[in-house]
Amino acid sequence: MKKQFLLLAFAATLYACGGSSTTTTQSSSESAEAPKTESAETAAPASTESYDPHRGEGKFTAENVNVGATLDANMATEGDKIQGVKCSSCHKLSDERLVGPGWKGVTERRKPEWIMNFITNPDPMIDKDPEVQAQLEICLVRMPNQSLSDNEARSILEFMRKNDGVK
Repeated sequence: MKKQFLLLAFAATLYACGGSSTTTTQSSSESAEAPKTESAETAAPASTESYDPHRGEGKFTAENVNVGATLDANMATEGDKIQGVKCSSCHKLSDERLVGPGWKGVTERRKPEWIMNFITNPDPMIDKDPEVQAQLEICLVRMPNQSLSDNEARSILEFMRKNDGVK
C-alpha cells in the first residue's frame, strides 16, 4: 500500500513539475533515466527517436484537443471533482510539491496535447521524455495510470486551466 501511494505521488509530481519543454538542459536529458520497475512494459528502455517532447506519446494532437480561448466552466467543475478523487493526494494546486509537483502554471509550461497524453498514457512518456525522466530522479515515484477516460482527462485539463487563471 505504501509503495503504491509513493508511486502515485511520484507520477503526479512528474506530470506537474515538468518545466518548459523548450528549455531542456543537456545534462538532465543525458543523465536522466527512469528507474526500472517489475513491469515488463517499463523494464526495457524505450526508443526516443520518434518521440515529440512537445506533444508527448499518445493519441492526442493539437488538432484533436480543442482548447478555447475561454474556460469551459462545466468541464472545469467536473475536472475539479475528478482531481479531488484521483490527483489531490499527490498534487497541490499551488506550486508547492506534495508527493508530485504542484499544478500551478502547468498549462503555461506544457501544451494541452502533452498534458492529455501524459495523464492518459504516463508510462511511455516517463520512459521517453527527458524532462519527465529528470523529474523522476527528483520525485522518485512514477505517476500511475489512473485509467482516465478521454472526457475525464479533458475535464482535468480544463480545471488546470482554471487553476492557472484562464477565465
